[in-house]
Amino acid sequence: MSLGIMILTLVTIGILALAMAYTLVLTKSQKKAKGNLDSKILEGVQERPYIRNPIFLTYLIFFALVLVTIIFFTMDLQQ
Repeated sequence: MSLGIMILTLVTIGILALAMAYTLVLTKSQKKAKGNLDSKILEGVQERPYIRNPIFLTYLIFFALVLVTIIFFTMDLQQ
């Protein structure tokens, strides 16, 4: 396996581990919510709901990694 693929693999595994940890933290905080009421949304999230949304961040990171992979393979084929 080449060095570039190894680095991309490690970065991907790191992102997946962080995403899993973040999901577990959010899940635990939701279990602590009182009753059937939603918890209050933080002011920072209210000001920028699209930037702070984890789904949009996930898509952004995914497409950035796809572009990096495409660029890497394009450069690798030209050599």
